[in-house]
Amino acid sequence: MSLKNLNGVHIPHRKNTAGLQAVRMPPPATVTIPLSMHIGRPANCVVAVGDHVDVGQLIAEPGGFVSSPVYASVSGKVKKIEPMLQFMGATCQAVVIESDGEMTPYANIAPPEITDYDSFIKAVRDSGVVGLGGATFPTAVKLDVKDTSRIQEIIINGAECEGYITSDHRTMLDRTDEVMEGCRLLEKWLDVKKIIIAIEDNKPDCIARMKEAAAGDDKVEVRALPCMYPQGGEKVLIYHVTGKIMPEGKLPIDVGSVVMNVTSVATLAHYCTTGMPLVEKCITVDGSAIKEPKNVIAPIGTASGEVIEFAGGFKCEPKKLVQGGPMMGVAQYTLDAPVAKGTSALLAFNEKDARPVTPSACIRCGGCIDHCPMKLMPCELERAYEKQDAEALKALKVGLCIECGCCAFQCPAHRALVQVNKLSKVLVRDYDARMKTLKEAGK
Repeated sequence: MSLKNLNGVHIPHRKNTAGLQAVRMPPPATVTIPLSMHIGRPANCVVAVGDHVDVGQLIAEPGGFVSSPVYASVSGKVKKIEPMLQFMGATCQAVVIESDGEMTPYANIAPPEITDYDSFIKAVRDSGVVGLGGATFPTAVKLDVKDTSRIQEIIINGAECEGYITSDHRTMLDRTDEVMEGCRLLEKWLDVKKIIIAIEDNKPDCIARMKEAAAGDDKVEVRALPCMYPQGGEKVLIYHVTGKIMPEGKLPIDVGSVVMNVTSVATLAHYCTTGMPLVEKCITVDGSAIKEPKNVIAPIGTASGEVIEFAGGFKCEPKKLVQGGPMMGVAQYTLDAPVAKGTSALLAFNEKDARPVTPSACIRCGGCIDHCPMKLMPCELERAYEKQDAEALKALKVGLCIECGCCAFQCPAHRALVQVNKLSKVLVRDYDARMKTLKEAGK
């Protein structure tokens, strides 16, 4: 497979914290734990106001097959159970726990008993692990394939192609043994013959460390990939590693692949070894408004402002706070926004870096087409959206857009192309729903 025709963009790395081992912050006074931190149905609360909870105790059970349990990240008393406004404008229930400062582990914490495929999948579900690179798809659902012969390879995603973020980088260096233990669990219980740990070649220390750790396992390959954004996108990663193209509307398993984030693999291994479910996250704190950039291990539910305060606070007035990376992260409206399962970074920017650009007319340069990793035509998608033409958007395959932002990043006219694609998907969904209703009504 030639690497000359790989689409994408070269973004500034700014991996300022790659050499900084993660530091665990003290427990905050309170945590606000959302019950919807995953794709799928929100978890159902199983505690009440006034209950005492300990670290790792279940506070919400899965709300359906595509869902994930939620656990207390501190020990203390449940103070509130109330709706919380999330960054996308939706609301979900959240459990507010007042910490007693003790971080007492739940008495019933114990490694799960795994004897076969079904008990392994149950353990994965009970761990609370989701896609920790930001996708947040429940890992148990991803691995529940029944016929494991369909899995040709598992790709462990260590690309971490976004700027600034180094939390996965630290996983590969600081939790190497857990990454490898996770690989062994996947080999044993899913009968996997090939595991490929894919890492961008701008992380030579991670590549060397993982190659050394995997040297005695002939089922595990560590592969260096060209440094190009969005190398870590699921569809892009599968293509670059295997040459397979994932069709529109299909899942990785439909082409014989399973993709897991490297920190998800390490966290699953930690649960299977210790019995402690997902209750904390390693977060990169960086950006031009941050005084002391670092990697911080914080209890889930910790307010963003408290994590930043642990990183020395702000060195100037912040004008934008982003959860996630600069390309696909989401701006937050408050410093109270809690750390969630999928939070990989908190980036705060000064006025200069946060200043919005003014779009101008499209100059028809075709740069957005040349750099789209899915080989779409963002400028034509924009024209179709302006006309509210759902059929044209479907014909242009807007559903294949992975919302990576390459088009907007490359656009010299600063067109909001990725935002238009997001809105276009909503337009298409609404259109399809109307057409289905009309068809069912016989019109």
